[in-house]
Amino acid sequence: MQRVTVTIDDDLLDAIDALCQRKGYQSRSEALRDIVRSELSRASAEAAEIPGDDEICHATLTYVYNHETRALASRLTTNHHHHSDMSISTTHVHMDHDNCLEVSILRGPVAKLQVFADSVISQRGVRHGALHIMPTATAEPEEGHTHRHHHHDHEHGHAHGHRHGHDNGDGHGHDHDD
Repeated sequence: MQRVTVTIDDDLLDAIDALCQRKGYQSRSEALRDIVRSELSRASAEAAEIPGDDEICHATLTYVYNHETRALASRLTTNHHHHSDMSISTTHVHMDHDNCLEVSILRGPVAKLQVFADSVISQRGVRHGALHIMPTATAEPEEGHTHRHHHHDHEHGHAHGHRHGHDNGDGHGHDHDD
């Protein structure tokens, strides 16, 4: 067994200590080993479900970061610009005085999406990062498909197999043509 040194924020260490107490771990090391095993198991299962590396998919990359971390905001922006071929949109929210939440909608090959997400999530000061990959349907779009949103109607020129409209009384807020 190897001994390693890890730097952890005070609030995260408090959470680990609370986990140790709640679950009866005899040491932080035991808790951290279980957390790492759990994450490796989850990542392995997730990797088995992800489409092939070259398959084009859509994804969301969600993360929280401390904007006071030295040059982090600039590094994140530069990283996004270097991967602009995959970026559809990014939403930035000020959560509190120190923390920002960003959600990026991406499209590209799975392998490139993962490399980009890893390059963002691994930055010092980034917390709670997650990439969620969704396979892209391969069906050809129908011409002139109407896609109605809650407050307006407009043409998108792509197929969904359903149309969105106003609440139809069932509380779901849309009608299905399926």
